[in-house]
Amino acid sequence: MKNQEAIQRDERTVTIENASYRWAYLLLTYGLLAVVAYRDFVLRESSWDLLVLVVLSGLVTTGYQAAHQVLSRRWAIVVAVTVVIAAVLALVITFLQ
Repeated sequence: MKNQEAIQRDERTVTIENASYRWAYLLLTYGLLAVVAYRDFVLRESSWDLLVLVVLSGLVTTGYQAAHQVLSRRWAIVVAVTVVIAAVLALVITFLQ
């Protein structure tokens, strides 16, 4: 009985915690992006402070993963494609306004 009480965290607990952190991060990041888009398109306000938070959170995550050498070639390809798509969308939105 005493051994069962000593084990409070196992691999499953850590996995579930990490998944919950991932969901919270995604909700916060995309929520901030939605608020930035709403402020810009509807209220015509500048929201650089919120956009900087989104970018900095991504840089912190990437820096931490790079420091621990867990980034892969596939990750680099996905980032490159995402940057290209974002640039094209930015150009299209700029020309449409």
